This record gives sequence, C-alpha cells and structure tokens, in this order.
Amino acid sequence: MQNQSLPPVRVRVFVSGLVQGVGFRYSTRNQAKYFGLGGWVRNLPDGRVEAVFEGGKKAVEGMISWCRRGPTGATVSELVLEYEDPEGDSLGDSSAARTFEIRRYKE
Repeated sequence: MQNQSLPPVRVRVFVSGLVQGVGFRYSTRNQAKYFGLGGWVRNLPDGRVEAVFEGGKKAVEGMISWCRRGPTGATVSELVLEYEDPEGDSLGDSSAARTFEIRRYKE
C-alpha cells in the first residue's frame, strides 16, 4: 500500500474517550498491520490511548480515520495529532517502519 518513492509520514495520536478496556490497543495493532504501518500503541494513565504510526501518507491517513471511531465498544471523543520526523528511510527499511507493537506505559 505504501509508495516506495515517497518519504514516510509519522504521526503521534492521542485518543480520548472510552478507549481503555475495549480492545482499542489490539484493534489498533491489527489495523496498523492491515495498512502496512510501523509504530506502537499504549494506554496512558489518564485514560487516553497514545499511538505512533509511520508509513505511506495514504495509509497513515486511513489509520487516523479509523482512530476517529475505534473498535466496537469504544467511544472516541477527541483525537489530537502531532506530526513528527519519520524514523524510517524513504524505502521503509528501518525497524520502525516494519513493526507495530503494543507497549506498556513507563514513567
């Protein structure tokens, strides 16, 4: 799905609402793999979910769109986006562009 001639896009997403205890992280991982994105997702102590997505622009946009509704059982009230410099190269050869994981929050 990713155009190999374009540089990757990276965005950090903060999702608010009823997003913990509803399978949001696992569904996010599955969707990110479907879109061919790298990155990670984790719960935050304040009840939000934080995720980082990196890959092709259209795939990242598709993932952001999915995050606006989330999985069945979730109620998303707000989505905050922070665009960052990609960690992968233009060919998507870094591990950041190849893997998507669920992380635990660490202070």
